[in-house]
Amino acid sequence: MIKVMSFNIRYGRANDGDNHWNHRRHLALARIHDFSPDLLGLQECRDDDQADFVRSSLPDYHFYGVHRQGPGDTALEMAPLLFRRSAFALLDRGCFWLSETPEVCGSRSWDSAYPRTVSWARLACRATGAVLTYVNTHFDYQPAAIVGNARCLRQWLESILRQTPLIVTGDFNADKNSEAYRLLTGDTMLSDAFRQVRPPGEDEATFHAFGRQEERTPIDWILVSGHFRVVEAGIDRSHAGQLFPSDHYPITAVLDWKTGGA
Repeated sequence: MIKVMSFNIRYGRANDGDNHWNHRRHLALARIHDFSPDLLGLQECRDDDQADFVRSSLPDYHFYGVHRQGPGDTALEMAPLLFRRSAFALLDRGCFWLSETPEVCGSRSWDSAYPRTVSWARLACRATGAVLTYVNTHFDYQPAAIVGNARCLRQWLESILRQTPLIVTGDFNADKNSEAYRLLTGDTMLSDAFRQVRPPGEDEATFHAFGRQEERTPIDWILVSGHFRVVEAGIDRSHAGQLFPSDHYPITAVLDWKTGGA
């Protein structure tokens, strides 16, 4: 079994009042510890005291993230991936930018508000020797950029899928009726782990703006290739009164290799 979590932890310097990172960081880490993922994709993790706290709190994990760069203070933001060292051996890793020049650090296209990155790692399961590629990302929020980001990511994923099975996590800043969702899940390329096992019409919202009902939307996804069977999937809506781990709920999945996959 492979336990996967995607979690936008909200950047630590945001002016969030009672839900500032300093007040909720232990709550956020408690959600990670409670699920104990083998693969963990974070979004909005700044490479300052926020990332230092994550690293020190998760010593059993390999942490890989790259600054998205660009102008201003947000250049330190990352979309890092983490994996449990006891579960996987690292074979290769890398990062590229969601733009028309993905190899150019800090590049952006399609009127994107910020540079956006994709972190990836090729991993070997220690228990079986099976190899997979794990991918984590955070799309922009401008409409044209969301579609451009999805097309860029899909092109890269198509080449990888010919080589290894895929697990993709991210904050895609788009709901499940969007073109971005269709681009990534259409043509049986990848499937939505949550929708594989949850009944139609179930609440899929992950973004909630610290408990604001009117803001709720399902923009965080776990996508998997056909090599995997989804055993469980869920959204962790834990909070302590009006204190939330983040303005997003973490989303989780438990995967198993299909017969012959490992």
